[in-house]
Amino acid sequence: MTLTINDTTMTSDQTGHVARHALRPQQGWEVSWLPGQILDRNTAITAMTLADLAGEPDLHEGHQLWPAVESWSAELGMSGADALTRASPPPPTPARQPEPPRRQPDREAAD
Repeated sequence: MTLTINDTTMTSDQTGHVARHALRPQQGWEVSWLPGQILDRNTAITAMTLADLAGEPDLHEGHQLWPAVESWSAELGMSGADALTRASPPPPTPARQPEPPRRQPDREAAD
């Protein structure tokens, strides 16, 4: 798992979820699987770590990472199971706008 963190975004090589720096209403971070919540930088990193782990197929209670999952999830005010469930679906993708039809070149003008 690799988180790439810069001044305005946090991305991962394991998930399509992303964190973006928010300038409204206060400065903080918005994470795609926690819409509407403004987090501080450290909590956004925690949320992105959980999003990475949500893709692990055998992560469950009793797994050696479960105590860490529970602890990180508690930072977000939820249980480990709830956090992994919420972080599991892929993030919503913005609707693509159809491209305008391409004009054919005016052959008479080219002559």
